[in-house]
Amino acid sequence: MLFHSGCAVVASTVAANGHSTKAPRHDRQPSNDLFALIEAHKAAYAAFGKAVHKRGSHSRDHIEAGREEERALLAICAYRAVKQGDRLAKARYLLEIEARGELDLPEHMQALLRSTV
Repeated sequence: MLFHSGCAVVASTVAANGHSTKAPRHDRQPSNDLFALIEAHKAAYAAFGKAVHKRGSHSRDHIEAGREEERALLAICAYRAVKQGDRLAKARYLLEIEARGELDLPEHMQALLRSTV
C-alpha cells in the first residue's frame, strides 16, 4: 500500500509540475549532481546484470554488485530535487525503474518521502 501511494506522490508531482507557471530556463534542466547519480545507477545496474550473467561468477559477486546498484538507486531516491528540472528528471527516472518492478523496497519509499521534506 505504501509503495503504491509513493508512486502516486511521484506521479502527481510530475503532473503538478507540468501545469505550473514557467520556470526560468536554467531551473528546467536537471542538475549535474542528479545527472551524475542517474548515470552512476545506470552503470551499477549494468554491472549487476553483467555479474549475474557472467560465466563462473560467484554469488558473492552478485551480492556485492546488487548492493552497489541498491546504494546507487537509494541515492537517487534520497536526492532532494529542488529545481523543477530535477523534480521532473527524478520522477521520470524513478517511474522507469518502478515500471520494471525494481522500486520495491521500503528503503526506497522512506528515502523518497524523506527527500520531499
